[in-house]
Amino acid sequence: MKNTKIVAEKKIELPEPICICPTCPTFIDCDKKAFCLTDKSINCIKKSRGCLCQTGCPVAVKHNFKKMYYCIKGSDAKQ
Repeated sequence: MKNTKIVAEKKIELPEPICICPTCPTFIDCDKKAFCLTDKSINCIKKSRGCLCQTGCPVAVKHNFKKMYYCIKGSDAKQ
């Protein structure tokens, strides 16, 4: 069974296969994927080194997310 989560009233498969978090300059491997969906990396990543969320993230585009720095500030729904 695939892991799913309701995010902003959408059922989304986790991890998103198009997630680009590992290519982000701020990324630290916290055993988490799709930070914009999971809201679980806030305790892991502490320092911003740049953000790709609004300029190149296909997950953010696909789900019409508006925020940035999900890995530090929390999911789009939480912000």
